[in-house]
Amino acid sequence: MIEVTSTEAARNFADLLDAVEHGGETFTVIRRGRAVARLAPVGLGQGSAVKSLLQQHMPDEEWAKDVAETRALVEIQYRQ
Repeated sequence: MIEVTSTEAARNFADLLDAVEHGGETFTVIRRGRAVARLAPVGLGQGSAVKSLLQQHMPDEEWAKDVAETRALVEIQYRQ
């Protein structure tokens, strides 16, 4: 992961976006010595990595029960 200052990010934002979009780069934006933001490809935030991980490990009964209870609490919203 590449660190850039907030000033560098502001001055080179289009170049950073190109690096993210076309090169898959991830940047951490630093302001006053602290990490304040991350610029990363959207695909990294998708659930595909979680799905892959779950497929590799069989759930135990207690975990499966927790998932079922959680699903019962989730309200499904349909897009129109």
